[in-house]
Amino acid sequence: MSPAKASHTARQRARAELTREIREEARRQLAETGAPGLSLRAVARELGMVSSALYRYFPSRDDLLTALIIDAYNALGEAAEAAVAADPGRGPRARWLAACRAIRAWALENPHEYALIYGSPVPGYQAPEATIGPASRVPLAFARLLADADAAGALPAGDGPALGDALAAQAAALATTLAESGAIAVPPDALVRAIIAWTQLFGMISFELFGQFVGSFDPADAAFDYAVAQLATFVGLE
Repeated sequence: MSPAKASHTARQRARAELTREIREEARRQLAETGAPGLSLRAVARELGMVSSALYRYFPSRDDLLTALIIDAYNALGEAAEAAVAADPGRGPRARWLAACRAIRAWALENPHEYALIYGSPVPGYQAPEATIGPASRVPLAFARLLADADAAGALPAGDGPALGDALAAQAAALATTLAESGAIAVPPDALVRAIIAWTQLFGMISFELFGQFVGSFDPADAAFDYAVAQLATFVGLE
């Protein structure tokens, strides 16, 4: 390796390491002040940097927030994907339950990152298009699971209530988008049930994390397991 190339590689490594430290300090501040209180100046101060140097890595607070949001979505997506992919010999219902538990476990271990992506919107922040792909990983993991179940004949064939014209059209359009963009074939009626179950799943997790079960289902382990099993049945994963 030439001296010039070695020097360039060393600079890349140093930049990557400092970028990692900036993200870690920003996550620590999330836990203390929440996303609205995140400050580039405060991050720079804690790292012993002048703020002008930090701006070379993240030009604005919103750029740093976007990086943290993408990191959180990707980490949660990896947890869900790993749970769905583990032990392919399991049936779709078992994989569904494993994915739900993995998502909850990640949320309980990373409550501030969870709040960043599924809590209240950050005032003044507009998420850019770059967050869409990472945010899609969890629902796509569930969609692939349902596609596998449907291909194996393990989903009911539209025996629930009729969707109605408007909802049926929306579901058909979404099913077409999935089929065209990711080769994921899910029947529209199953897709609607899955989306309802998906929102219920995150509602359960949010209630638990934000203290809504204190004095009732606390700890929420048994209630959560019961709920996601009922949701699996609702989706059609018998």
